Amino acid sequence: MESLEAERERAEALDVSELADAIEAIGFECTRCGACCKAVEGCESGADDADGDAAEPGDGTADAEGHDHTATVFPDEVRELQATDDYDWRDVARPMPYGLVEGEDGPQGETFEWALQTDDCGDCTFYAEDDDGVGACTVHGGRPLVCRTYPFSVALGGTSQPMGEAVDEEGMVRAHECEGLGRDISREEAEELARALKERAVRELEEAIAVRDNYQSVERDPGEVVVFDSEGAKRPDGSRIE
Repeated sequence: MESLEAERERAEALDVSELADAIEAIGFECTRCGACCKAVEGCESGADDADGDAAEPGDGTADAEGHDHTATVFPDEVRELQATDDYDWRDVARPMPYGLVEGEDGPQGETFEWALQTDDCGDCTFYAEDDDGVGACTVHGGRPLVCRTYPFSVALGGTSQPMGEAVDEEGMVRAHECEGLGRDISREEAEELARALKERAVRELEEAIAVRDNYQSVERDPGEVVVFDSEGAKRPDGSRIE
């Protein structure tokens, strides 16, 4: 297996023009269906949890057969989104659920990423639909790289595959489940997507290297959650654990 540093070098050497060629060959146009922003088998707005209480954001109350929306967000991207409307950290991000277990008082354990916050149905908290059901991102201009590049990823170790395995591939580019695949895309749009895709690949590997290098075990109570990101150990509210 290649080291993270070697994979980062490969990411930095990616040719944007070749990535754009691959994206053009696969084809893509966003249909604003919202599938990439919503929970799988979620619930209707205002649904209650199993005890009859109103569900809380990000508490995992999407349908038992499905799962909450999970989109990785970097620490600096959380801060950028915070600044758009004076949000608290928890308004924007939650600990990535992978690695956590459900305890008596909620999730507990350690994880190594942040995910965009979700609403009571497990949808991205920044997702909205108009009266005709057309989806939109309420922070579209500042959305994270994983959102800007969906449904694509690059075939490099240490980078993420958003929302499951690839359904199509062309060169280094992987395409993931999306009804917008196979549609015509302009060269300008393909190159814009390719630049963002390369940036995301480099950033993901830089984040992974920094998480590894900065990792230091910390004492935590059994019911606590600790997130180890590129800046060190943090509580779910984003505050540092010294």
